[in-house]
This record gives sequence, structure tokens and C-alpha cells, in this order.
Amino acid sequence: MNIRTVLITLTLLTVSQLASAERIKDLASIAGVRSNQLVGYGLVVGLDGTGDKTKFTGQSLRSMLREMGVTLPPGTDPKSKNVAAVTVHTDLPAFIKPGQTIDVTVSSLGDAKSLRGGSLIMTPLKGADGQIYAMAQGNLVVGGFGAEASDGSRITVNIPSAGRIPNGATVERTVGNAFNVGDHIILNLHQPDFTTASRLTDSINHTLGKGTASSMDASSINVNAPRDPAQRVPFLSLIENLELNPGEAAARIVVNSRTGTIVIGQHVRVSPAAVTHGNLSVTISSNPEVSQPNAFSNGETVITPNFDIAVTAEDSRMFLFNSGVSLEDIVKAVNQVGAAPGDLVAILEALKQAGALHAELVVI
Repeated sequence: MNIRTVLITLTLLTVSQLASAERIKDLASIAGVRSNQLVGYGLVVGLDGTGDKTKFTGQSLRSMLREMGVTLPPGTDPKSKNVAAVTVHTDLPAFIKPGQTIDVTVSSLGDAKSLRGGSLIMTPLKGADGQIYAMAQGNLVVGGFGAEASDGSRITVNIPSAGRIPNGATVERTVGNAFNVGDHIILNLHQPDFTTASRLTDSINHTLGKGTASSMDASSINVNAPRDPAQRVPFLSLIENLELNPGEAAARIVVNSRTGTIVIGQHVRVSPAAVTHGNLSVTISSNPEVSQPNAFSNGETVITPNFDIAVTAEDSRMFLFNSGVSLEDIVKAVNQVGAAPGDLVAILEALKQAGALHAELVVI
């Protein structure tokens, strides 16, 4: 092998490694720095007769009018088809400050047919502690619509009973986090893996010095950080842009029983095994026979039912898995036998029960 060939080989290996490298910011997050869920209850007004008729909507409308100085006579039920009771929810991002805005999602609580064209009245959004963290209000953007005829026929596209308000909530209060607490931070991997945790620790120590980071377990890495926020921000900026090759995932097959989706991991292996696959089809067809009487016989036409039953057995084709076959071999063998997704699940389960499938079979 000459020098030119060696250089080309090394270049290809380097490009391959860089292509598979991922940034730390895509693999881990800082412990204690997260978003918080907010939820509220409010009213959407201005609907074109597509609101709801529930009792709690009338009670909410009465309470809102009372706060605005409008007192309804006792016993009056303010039913209005232009009003709908809704829930409003959103996520409060980390580091967001009072006065900034966030998007909110509005969903109908009652039997409102559509929220299209409606406006959300000022609604407080609370956290799990009961405190108000944002105020929501604005015009809804609804992606679905519905139409109904007088004879009861109707058509609905998407979901008209839910919508969003871009920048519809103004933040009133911040939530503290652990970013500026202590002299260290903890990075939590999105997918716990001992190999990835070890490589992440080595990458940080190689760049910033030995002893800067230490692995706590398969998910958490402790990193010494400066106390001064002005230094901690560029410090973390440097760390989150470091690149490394994460550890390869364990051998796993994921099966979605509802959609028939099957995902086979790269490291799935099968021991020597023989698999046969075949289907039995039973077809019943009706061929009625008509008996027509002769002319002037005063007879009646008689229809005699006649059923034909046919049983078709497809040829059962057997294929053999050799020792340590790869993902490509499994897919090729299954395609050759013509197995549908449901049949493939049965084959994989049988291989797992037989001890020939060396992978975790996950059914969701």
C-alpha cells in the first residue's frame, strides 16, 4: 500500500468520524434548567353561533359580567351560542423574563363545534404551585373548519375545536433554576448510556483540563464551573459545542401494534433458525340459480341459492437464518417470503421465544 492510498484511507476515516459526531448540546441538558407547564381556564367570545351550551359556560359568563359591573337578574341563565369555555395551556421556557410573550394552545371544554373567529378573554395561567405566571389573551388561529347542512349532513376538516394564539401570553413572573447555584453543574444525557457518558467526560477533560468533568452514572456528568455568571455563560457555550461520537444503541426492535410500524436496530442479530410462513384463505361465493317454468304451465319462477366454497393454501416457503445474520439479511429474507407487517411481528415474536433473536423486542 503506497503513501497516497494511506492518506486517502485516513481522510475517509476522518470524514466518516466527523459525520457521525454530535454536539454535547444535542446529547445532554443542564440539570435543573427546564420548562414549566402552565394551564388556565377562560372564555372564547365572538363565535358565529358555534359555541357550547353547557351550564358551566353560563356560570363563567355570569361571573365575568359580574366582575365587569353587569348584574344579571336572579335565575337568568345567560346562554349564548357565541361563547365557549376553554382550557389554555403552554410551557414556560427557562430563562424567560417578565414582559416577554409565549404561544398558547386553546382547547374547547364543552360541546362547541368550532372556535374559528373567536377571541380569548384575559385568562391567568397558573403553575403547579397555584401561582400566576402569565396572562393570555388574543385572537385564535384555528386550522380546521366544519360545515353542516339542514338535513343533518356535515363535514369536518382537521380539528376546529382547538387553536393557537401566537405570542398570546405575556410572562408576569420568572421561575428560578439551578444555573447559577454552586460551583458545578450536572449534565444529564437524553439517552442514558455508559459509553456516551465516558466519552463526554473525556471530551470535556481533553479540552478544559483533567479533572474538570467526572461521570456520576450512565446519565449524569458532574462539571466544575466558574461561579461568576459572566464566566459561566461562555464556559457552557464552549462545552455544549464540543463534539463526540455517542455510544451505539443496544440491539432493539420496536413494534407499533396500532400502525404496523416496525423499526429494527442496527445491531440486531439472529442465531441459526428456520422459519416457515404460509396463509390459508377461505372464499365463499354465492351463485344463485334461477328455475324458469315452461310457458302456460302456471308455474312460478324459483331462485335456488348456490354457494361455492374454495380453500386456497399458499405455498409455505421456509428460509434459513445463518449464525449472526445482520439487519440487511433479516429484511431481505422477510421480503422474499412476502410477509406483511402483522406477519413479521409474529415471526419476530416466535424467534424471540425460540431464543434465536438477540435483541430486545419492544411493543408499543
